[in-house]
Amino acid sequence: MLTLILLCFCVCFLLAQFISRRPKNFPPGPTVLPFLGNVLSLSLENPLSDFERLRKTYGNVYSLYIGSKPAVIINGLKAMKEAMVTKATEFAGRPQDLYVNDTTQRKGVILADYGPSWKEHRRFALMTLRNFGLGKQSMEERILGETQYIMKTLEEHIGKTLSPQLMFHNVASNIICQVLFGRRYDYDDDFIKTIVQCFTENAKLANGPWAMLYDTFPMIRSLPLPFTKAFKNVATCQKIAKRVLAEHKRTRVNGEPRDFVDCYLEELEKRDDTTTFSEEQLSMYALDIHFAGTDTTSNTLLTGFLYLMTHPHIQERCQEEIDRVLEGKDHASFEDRNNMPYVQAVLHEVQRVANTVPLSVFHCATTDTELMGYSIPKGTMIIPNLTSVLHEEGQWKSSHGFNPENFLNDKEEFVKPEAFMPFSAGPRMCLGEGLARMELFLISVTLLRKFKFIWPEDAGKPDYTPVYGVTLTPKPYRMKIQLRERQ
Repeated sequence: MLTLILLCFCVCFLLAQFISRRPKNFPPGPTVLPFLGNVLSLSLENPLSDFERLRKTYGNVYSLYIGSKPAVIINGLKAMKEAMVTKATEFAGRPQDLYVNDTTQRKGVILADYGPSWKEHRRFALMTLRNFGLGKQSMEERILGETQYIMKTLEEHIGKTLSPQLMFHNVASNIICQVLFGRRYDYDDDFIKTIVQCFTENAKLANGPWAMLYDTFPMIRSLPLPFTKAFKNVATCQKIAKRVLAEHKRTRVNGEPRDFVDCYLEELEKRDDTTTFSEEQLSMYALDIHFAGTDTTSNTLLTGFLYLMTHPHIQERCQEEIDRVLEGKDHASFEDRNNMPYVQAVLHEVQRVANTVPLSVFHCATTDTELMGYSIPKGTMIIPNLTSVLHEEGQWKSSHGFNPENFLNDKEEFVKPEAFMPFSAGPRMCLGEGLARMELFLISVTLLRKFKFIWPEDAGKPDYTPVYGVTLTPKPYRMKIQLRERQ
């Protein structure tokens, strides 16, 4: 009996070694351990520094094994451009066997694999977002209208301090809610509170240690471990989305869509049985867009005001430019950005250092292909390390620290370096880039025009180290508010 057990163990060991062996001309990487892959080469809490350490050893294109599954990590502008732009369709897939896919039931658009369904839904989203004001004055009015609510909160805290985390999450959430669902919600509404809490928790779980263990060891997936919280959160959000969907079906008028959900329901009626559109797809689709439009924008705003408070000379220079350009105007418009090169530079530098989605969303090779001379088999997971581009030596005047000069030329004009890709690049780049840029500009300018933001005297030394997750989040902080006397 013992001999049989040892024989089985040896067979499994040899099989695991064979399965985990790198294919011919595959990118190099650390030694692959049977069953474990390279999980011991990475910090389960935050692998970003490990990715950089491995890049220095193996180059800008290297491989890791997550359990028995190979993954290729792409670093640096040259490799990123080849994969995401030059060979975009060859690297446009999404892996379909990960924790995030299971929690979302493989529905929605962000995690959908490259194919007819994804193309249909992305095309629909771009068209509908454009029709509902993306890049137009109507969207500006929604953003400025929502900003008034946080202005009121700040006015109530003049001379005092407040924690801005929930405030920025609420404003970003409500702006995208108006596009998706045709209405805004009070900040103490259960809809907003529940959705924001679920999103925040899932963002931390999805790139945390339990998600990595879930992906590495399939045998633990049915166990009652902490990763099950994400499944409960998604179910909670879907119940809310289905209630909103039922209300839209009851009250909508054909030919008069009020919002994104109405447009989808109208489109669904026009299509035959072969369509990939469905009500089940819509509930996850709306949550997809809501999450993408909330977490990234709110975390970028949090990062921005953290740096503006702790770099008061930069805040003051922004305010001088805002006062000059908006003199005599009631409020800012998105067009005003063209006359504010310094503010533009600061907001872009905020996005660079915020590095909100450091590993983008994982890609997958749609066919056998090559990258930087290496062979990449179809189905290989691709991890774009955007951190490596946003901090790449030689691409920036100052790749570390906070320096708006990265986006200004010798004439103090705004310029955008090629390595600026916080929204990723290629066909799978962020759907809401236009909305995010408009929000960041209008919210920041409106608040800086009226208020001065101060790092509290008793707050100690600022800690810029973010909390790791699907999105990087600044550690909680407080801000002191003063009313400005406009010059």
